[in-house]
Amino acid sequence: MQIVSPGLGLIFWMTISFLILFFVLKKFAWKPIVNALNEREKAIDIALHSAEKAREEMSSLKFSNEQLLRDAKDERDALMRDARKVRDSIIEEAKGKASQEAQRIVENAKESIQNEKMAAITDLKNQVADLSIEIAEKLLQQELSEPNKQKSTIEKWLKDVKIN
Repeated sequence: MQIVSPGLGLIFWMTISFLILFFVLKKFAWKPIVNALNEREKAIDIALHSAEKAREEMSSLKFSNEQLLRDAKDERDALMRDARKVRDSIIEEAKGKASQEAQRIVENAKESIQNEKMAAITDLKNQVADLSIEIAEKLLQQELSEPNKQKSTIEKWLKDVKIN
């Protein structure tokens, strides 16, 4: 029961022990503990400020990234439009060249056909002339094979020449 109702001596010695412990702790432990708590508080403040600053930077970076993304999309769209224009102009140019080449080929073919036609006509005329000469030679040989026929034929030709 002494603990529940302590005596005067116990209270005195417990108070003295407490005060000695208090002075020893104040002298040796209080300042380092307070300094450690202050440093911890400063470190927490710095960490909070750094986190806030990082949050602001992330927010500005997010905005910057969104802007860069929009700019990249706009640039991509512009490049695609330019590429389409170039593609269309190349196609038109190729169509024009193909049309000109086709026209040139058709004209060359027509000219070649005309040349072949003229060569065939010339060849045909030459063959007709050769055949005519051969026929005339054969006729003359038959007409002039006998001396009487020769004489009558020559006289006939002479009459024709004199008349003309």
